Parts: sequence; structure tokens; C-alpha cells
Amino acid sequence: QVQLAESGGGLVQAGDSLRLSCAASGSTAINSATSWFRQAPGKEHEFVAAIRWMGDRKYYGDAVKGRFIISREGAKKTIYLQMNSLKPEDSAVYYCAHRNGVILSSIGTKSAYHYWGPGTQVTVSS
Repeated sequence: QVQLAESGGGLVQAGDSLRLSCAASGSTAINSATSWFRQAPGKEHEFVAAIRWMGDRKYYGDAVKGRFIISREGAKKTIYLQMNSLKPEDSAVYYCAHRNGVILSSIGTKSAYHYWGPGTQVTVSS
């Protein structure tokens, strides 16, 4: 089992930055992937970013490319999402998701992830 706990959400203004954290614990595998998804009210989950633990290769959703950065602090099993130039449309509940073992073709697919955190709210005012 893997447990995930997000933190760092809050209310910010458009153009501001915010950093989310996801602390992983439990039986994480060396060949893992951790992702961030987000869900706005009335919408489906949207892929934001992913990072592979072996090699730290990173992947981004089109809506956040160039603005968000995913990173990992291996010793602490903590994954960060640095969000810059925030827009009101970035407002959502942000979820951290993890899977042991990586399937590249589905790294941005919600159903590929076995473990999920409870989420943290990000609200961007205009």
C-alpha cells in the first residue's frame, strides 16, 4: 500500500505562484510514477503533470506546459508541483496519484493510477 498526502493549496491571485507538495509513504517501488491531476467543479479529472522516479523524466498536460514544474525529492519521497503564472482556470482540487510500475502509454490517464491522495484546493482569483 502507498499513502499520499497533499499540501500547499490555497487562495491566490491571477499571476501568483504556488507550490504543492505530495508526501508518499508505504511500499513505493523504485520504478514508480507520481502524477498530479486536477478536477474543477462539474468537470472530469484533468492530467496536469507526471514524473517517473527512475531518471526523473517529466510529462505535462497541454494546459500547464511552460508554467508548472513537477519535481521530486527522492530521500523524502516528496513530489512537488511548482505552479507559476496562475490563471483563474487553474482553480480546482489538485490530487496526487501514484502507481508502482510505469506504463508510458497511460502515464497521463487517471485509471492507470492505483493510489490517490485526498486532494488540496487551489483557487485563483481574477
